[in-house]
Amino acid sequence: MIKVSETAKQKVVSLMTEEGFDASTDFVRVGVKSGGCSGLSYELKFDKTAADSDKVFEDNAVRIIVDKKSFLYLVGTTLEYSGGLNGKGFVFNNPNAQRTCGCGESFSL
Repeated sequence: MIKVSETAKQKVVSLMTEEGFDASTDFVRVGVKSGGCSGLSYELKFDKTAADSDKVFEDNAVRIIVDKKSFLYLVGTTLEYSGGLNGKGFVFNNPNAQRTCGCGESFSL
């Protein structure tokens, strides 16, 4: 399962609305791909449909979809949002990550 903090929920809903998505029916697609300075990097985008093979979750009124391969890397992750002058934007707090890069956008197991 992937959890969504209250601040991340507020930002997700705002961005989805700006981009023409409906937070009550559309999804946030979370994934992992090869790359980044630590070996794996996070992907985050909006999607209107879930594939049959996707894992589907809902937390804090945010609908999340994850492909099966990425799910193995993301179990237990919390999506957070850090705004303000020193904020980094969306942050993945992933208990499976053994090492993360300084920017927090990539990790390794």
